[in-house]
Amino acid sequence: MLTDSNTTVNVNTDTTSLIRVTNGLVNLEIDLGTGESSVVGGTSAHVKGIRSAFRWQGREYNTEHYQSHVLKLQEEVVREGFGKGVHLVIVHETSLLPQLEQHFYIYESSSYVLMQSVIASDEDIKANRMAVIQSKSVSLGGESGQPDEPSILRVPYDNDKWVRYTVVKPPMDTESYEVTAVFAPDSRRGIIMGSITHKVWKTGIRIKSERSGQIEELDLYGGAVSELTRDFQPHGYVKGKRVESPLVFVGFYDDYREGLEAYGRANTWIEAPLAWEGGVPVGWNSWSAAMADLDYDLYTSTSEFLKKEVQPLGFQNEDTLYINFDAFWDNFTAEEMKNALELVRKNGHRPGTYWTPFAFWGSPTQFGDVVEGTNGKYTYGDILLRDSEGEILPDVDGGLAIDPTHPGNLQRIDWYTNKFISEGFEYIKLDFLAHGALEGQHHNPEITTGIAAYHYGMSYLQNKLSPEVIGRPFFINLSIAPLFPYAFAHSRRVSCDVFGTLQDTEYMLNSLTHGWWMSDSLYRFNDPDHSVLYKSHNQEATGWHEGRSRLTASVIAGTVLLLGDDFRKEEAAARAKAWLSNKDIMDVARLGKTFRPIEGDLGKQSCDTFVLESSEENAFYIAVFNYDVTKSAPKSLSLERAGLNAQAAYQLLDLWEGVEGEISGKLEVTLEPAESKIFKLTAK
Repeated sequence: MLTDSNTTVNVNTDTTSLIRVTNGLVNLEIDLGTGESSVVGGTSAHVKGIRSAFRWQGREYNTEHYQSHVLKLQEEVVREGFGKGVHLVIVHETSLLPQLEQHFYIYESSSYVLMQSVIASDEDIKANRMAVIQSKSVSLGGESGQPDEPSILRVPYDNDKWVRYTVVKPPMDTESYEVTAVFAPDSRRGIIMGSITHKVWKTGIRIKSERSGQIEELDLYGGAVSELTRDFQPHGYVKGKRVESPLVFVGFYDDYREGLEAYGRANTWIEAPLAWEGGVPVGWNSWSAAMADLDYDLYTSTSEFLKKEVQPLGFQNEDTLYINFDAFWDNFTAEEMKNALELVRKNGHRPGTYWTPFAFWGSPTQFGDVVEGTNGKYTYGDILLRDSEGEILPDVDGGLAIDPTHPGNLQRIDWYTNKFISEGFEYIKLDFLAHGALEGQHHNPEITTGIAAYHYGMSYLQNKLSPEVIGRPFFINLSIAPLFPYAFAHSRRVSCDVFGTLQDTEYMLNSLTHGWWMSDSLYRFNDPDHSVLYKSHNQEATGWHEGRSRLTASVIAGTVLLLGDDFRKEEAAARAKAWLSNKDIMDVARLGKTFRPIEGDLGKQSCDTFVLESSEENAFYIAVFNYDVTKSAPKSLSLERAGLNAQAAYQLLDLWEGVEGEISGKLEVTLEPAESKIFKLTAK
């Protein structure tokens, strides 16, 4: 037994071979007769009949196939972040099969259990699928005795191809990647399940049911590959005398949003996020403004315009702006690049650049091109990722995958990072990174899975740009990238490309609706992509409210705030001066805090109301959106539902219009077509 002033962790074994572990918040029960286990939270929410399984020599085996189930180890543990707890090891043995271990961790004052499975043998074994949890009994429970109908969040593996987060209900067959939330929309009670180690496996969470209102099958496993992981090959095998599954998190929460935030924190206690001591990056990125037509005049005129006409109005953070290249910076001659960077620095701005470290965009005629930094030793044909037959993998998004582990690619990383450092860049946008996590035959024989290769390559790249190596901060941003692993960047784009239309705004906010919790946990900031105030290079101009809503969405995202217009256009310049001079709006952006969604049961759509509690100001912020570009929309929001005191009176300030008022109980507002607002509420 572990005790402290708050809770105890009790471990009891009775005469029927049942092991019961509880800390008062979550209960773990292990049946040594059957080898099954159960985890139960509040209001009888549970995952019961848990078996672990693995694929070996063509068949899948689980704990049911074993004759002996023994408690092998019970020990007290202390881990930073998690605190004090108990670690139990159950060993399953039978003839002809590898030994199967299940590891359980339960900590004081925590409403979750951690689980991991291991297969072990005296000889080397290998597996490319390991299920930590298989269950046919998953329920949210319910206060009335009737189980709440579950909604299931499908989290995409990456943010490519305009993928969306989706909430589905039984009957269904869905797979989430790395994490899922099973929740009751009205009460918000939920079960959070996901992996918290990300160095070897891609984790899938398959949930199936043919009946409404219930979940009939759960399979949480390492070894996921599908069209959505962009893979063409089976998941790589993990080899050794001991093969470990991902470590997974199963938690029970009164509010699933708190559960996702707790899950994010738990990840960071296993692998720390990349620290950033500075504030929110504010500035401009070239992609939406010009795309392939990027030139010297646009880049330099943007720095000049922002310095002279917008920065004095308050658009800045820490008295500077980032002026960032995107793709096609190689349109510039060496002289143009030198002059452009000198002008940006003269304006007190910080230049940023762009690169795709694991994607090759050339044609087959360029496979013979020498890889930069290799002194002629390697060509691009040498470093491309191949399958087990030696064939180059099919392209993704038009780019071929580069093997992150190939020595030629490591030398290429050296060459490009040295170039960016010597040119004085202070920010880099890394794009098309999922190429580096594809399954394939890697050059380094010790690295046998896509995630292991990606972790290896990203770790190498991040170290090259670390303050410890270069002697100054260098902001690292991920664009199209897997959600995990996360520890090599300061920010990650929450969605695929987002431009300026209302449809773009709603799409990005779908990702924020279900991914707000990543900001200031996995990554220091969420990135809502470039904020187009007026017109993207590839779109028609937007209306006034449409453009301002795009900015509002970025402000509440947590947030990397980079503009995306060509300000040589008169209307773009006018909007910038009108909107970015709003100190109240810019102060919210500079907080670097993401707003929480108020609702989540929205299918493929996004929430239209978000809330942020600012304890430093003793205030709340509420953002409201109208996603209809043609019709006005009345909005009515319960303040209690938003987390405020239903009985209190609040002073209300419309940050965009500067209009003040008083409210209690409900926030009611009618929004014009495509309009959005941010309100500040302060208790009277």
